[in-house]
Amino acid sequence: KIPGVFYFRVDNRYMLLYTVCSSEEEHMQIIINNSSMQPIYEQIVEQVRRFIMEGILVEEMPLPSVRVLSKELKISALTVKKAYDTLEEQGFVITVHGKGSYIARTNPELKKEERRREVEELFETAIRRGRNSGISSTEMCELFQMIMEEE
Repeated sequence: KIPGVFYFRVDNRYMLLYTVCSSEEEHMQIIINNSSMQPIYEQIVEQVRRFIMEGILVEEMPLPSVRVLSKELKISALTVKKAYDTLEEQGFVITVHGKGSYIARTNPELKKEERRREVEELFETAIRRGRNSGISSTEMCELFQMIMEEE
C-alpha cells in the first residue's frame, strides 16, 4: 500500500486513483483518475475551476507550487505547469514569476459564462439521452416547457 493512493474495484479490474490534499489548510483535494481517457492536466483544470466556482478557492489564494503538486500527485511537473497555464489562459489563475500561481480576482462575467457552459453541457447530455431513447424534439421541448413552468 502506498500512502495517498486508493484502489477502487470497477468492473472486475482495479482503477487507480491518487487522492491528495494539496494545501496545508486542506482547501482542495485533487483526484487524478489514471484510468480515464481525459488527460491528467485537463482533470486538474476541471477540478480547480470547480473549486473556484464553488468558492472553495477564493481570489488571491495561492495554489500549490508546480513542484509540490507534481510531487504529491506523482505526475510530471510539466503536466501541472500545463494545467496552470491553461487556467491562466482561461482567466482563473494569475502566475507571478518567482512567487507562484494565485487564484485570479473573480470576474462576475467569467463566472456567469462558466455556469452557462456547465448548463449547456447538461442540456446536451439530456438531449442526447432523449434522442437515444426515441423522444422527439417536439416532446423534449414540451417536457422542457413543463419543467420550466413548475419552477
